[in-house]
Amino acid sequence: MSEEIIRAEGLTKVFNKHLTAVDHVNFSVKHGEIFGFLGPNGAGKTTTINMLITILKPTEGTASVLGFDIAKQDENVRNVIGLVPQEYTADEDLTGLENLLLCADLYGIPRSFAKERALDLLNLVELTDFKDKRVQTYSGGMRRRLELACGLINRPKVLFLDEPTLGLDVQTRTATWEYIRKLKKEFGMTLFMTTHYLEEADALCDRVAIIDHGKIVVIGSPEELKHNLGGDLITLAIKENEDVSGLIQNVEHVKEVQKEDGSYCIKAEFGEITMPFIIEALRKKGYTVTRLSLTEPTLNEVYLEYTGRSMRDAEESREANFARRITMRRARGG
Repeated sequence: MSEEIIRAEGLTKVFNKHLTAVDHVNFSVKHGEIFGFLGPNGAGKTTTINMLITILKPTEGTASVLGFDIAKQDENVRNVIGLVPQEYTADEDLTGLENLLLCADLYGIPRSFAKERALDLLNLVELTDFKDKRVQTYSGGMRRRLELACGLINRPKVLFLDEPTLGLDVQTRTATWEYIRKLKKEFGMTLFMTTHYLEEADALCDRVAIIDHGKIVVIGSPEELKHNLGGDLITLAIKENEDVSGLIQNVEHVKEVQKEDGSYCIKAEFGEITMPFIIEALRKKGYTVTRLSLTEPTLNEVYLEYTGRSMRDAEESREANFARRITMRRARGG
């Protein structure tokens, strides 16, 4: 587990000399781990993957995959990696088996080996009974599993998963997690995945890098990151439209208070003991508590700690916003 499979140093991508999508990031991925890039839409996750898989050239910095430089040895990199992209790429007019054979052809895998390998992969993702059905008849979950099989056709040493469960329902997402775990457990595969689902990163990743506005703000295992917050999380709201942050802060064992959208996020040691003292302090001053909860730290609190805000799931991609502005400018003739 100590061997570095991926290494990035100062990796940077600037589009059109103005938009810095990835800003001098440094990280490494160890052999056999699931490494997650966690961040909202537009944070730079997909751009990072596209550089690592040699689709995009870095503006600055270097990175290597299994020792191969992504800029200077791109063909070597492509030979040892697999990719499951965000978008569905399978041909809907072909069957599941035909799609896998097509992918094998693109990798130059002889048909004498390709069919057996394709059938093994269809069995792995539980699509054997549907191998001769056209992909247009597949459900979203079946298509995602087929994409996973296609990403494995060349037997990669590293598999990149770009938002692997984007758009899937909760049940199908959970099933996809099991296939990802299986790849690590049964094949010892190294996986690099991007996600903006906090629960996905927590459930799957050995380590995560939180990226925001193109910069990595922290790296560690989900458990380490949550533990480092140093306390339980109390969330409360009051009826009165007043700021009581100072009053709460003075309660014993309260370490930090943040007001966000009318609620108070309180970091406290011994949360179960401290919470009644907070309520009593507010009651004595005539305030009425309307909402109250106590939780152990989650990755959402970790994200809040390091970025100052909650995960912006629905935030528009900065890349898309920039591209839209360029399109509008051209449409106006200037």
